[in-house]
Amino acid sequence: MLATLLTPNAGSIQILGFDVEKSAREVQKRIGFIFGGERGLYWRLSGSDNLRYFGSLYHVEPNVMKKRIPYLLELIGLKDRGNERVEGYSRDMKQRLHVARILLHDPMVLFLDEPTIGLDPVGAREFRQVIKNLQSEKKTILLATHYMFEADALCQRVGVINHGRIIALDTPEALKQDVSDLSVIEIEVFGIPETVLEQIRQESVVDSVAVENREQKQVLLIQSRQGAEAVPAVMNALTGLRVGKVLVREPTLEDAYVRLVEESQ
Repeated sequence: MLATLLTPNAGSIQILGFDVEKSAREVQKRIGFIFGGERGLYWRLSGSDNLRYFGSLYHVEPNVMKKRIPYLLELIGLKDRGNERVEGYSRDMKQRLHVARILLHDPMVLFLDEPTIGLDPVGAREFRQVIKNLQSEKKTILLATHYMFEADALCQRVGVINHGRIIALDTPEALKQDVSDLSVIEIEVFGIPETVLEQIRQESVVDSVAVENREQKQVLLIQSRQGAEAVPAVMNALTGLRVGKVLVREPTLEDAYVRLVEESQ
């Protein structure tokens, strides 16, 4: 709806003072958006030719494009690959080219919908650096992501949405302050029965328990106000099970997210 592709069935939205329904064309001139994936590029054209084509659709003047395309290719780290066909690009390179595409008409507001999904760890890290580079462009960036560490690293404000409702909107630091009274205990286990999980949940020193699958093992994520003092009680409940590494750490933005969602149920 913010990108004017869907019409709201209730309420109203304004971007930079323009109504997304009544003034959709004016909004479109001032925004750019990436929907995660590889579509939206012409694979048989080079990266530079793709940008020239889309620049013409945005009615960017040729003399402006001549300067802007090299600048954007350097910004996204494809300065030396602009003359290669897009069909030879990695998924990460295609995502970066999408960023250049949406910047051609110099929009004031950018929408990035899970832009790192499907990228390998190296590609995702490089793409996050591209987003940081965009901050120097002084754009307003709305980033949708399920990766809380990504939101923590990139965002000045984070909105948490649960069942279509914003349940929190603040800086990452302020949201993490909400769980500053907790410590998180991470315990590697190799198969844990539901009965044992329920037993841990009943412990007075335990605030919440979650299980995360990581390759061949499971990781218990236990939030507790008692910190390391809660470890013995939890370990007693795990007697007889195969246990790996035990770690007590400070809460992250993801831990804050979990508490916010649980409290809003």
